[in-house]
Amino acid sequence: MALLRTMLEPSTSGSATSAALSTATGSATVVPVRYDGADLAHVAERCGLTMADVVDMHAGVEYVSAFCGFMPGFAYLVGLDQRLQLPRRATPRTAVPPGSVAIASEFTAIYPGASPGGWHLLGTTDIVLWNDAADPPALLAPGTRVRFEPT
Repeated sequence: MALLRTMLEPSTSGSATSAALSTATGSATVVPVRYDGADLAHVAERCGLTMADVVDMHAGVEYVSAFCGFMPGFAYLVGLDQRLQLPRRATPRTAVPPGSVAIASEFTAIYPGASPGGWHLLGTTDIVLWNDAADPPALLAPGTRVRFEPT
């Protein structure tokens, strides 16, 4: 709750990213990613980069789960390189497969289950993000540090 309060209150830095980073705890959760996403080439083109650059930039940063929402286990991760920040797709997909690693605006995330979505798909992972039997059930609870590792 303290992290959420920090995120919603005005901060002297003016940034939700810096608020989340300052409250992150523990060692990083490593997420193996196959950078095979449907939008990888499009993201590279829009950002004036190569696909290898996009992968290196996305995987070369430690992220922090700022908050969860949209669906159980969907963590909004902050720390995305500004050069990769794109608005959501003009036309959302009616179905995004579970495990899709995506970016939109200043966030990156992993879709924990199949759903509609308008984020740019960079890759896929087999990691389980929501487990009702776990405590907590969300793997990437707010404050969790996250690193993506290309496979």
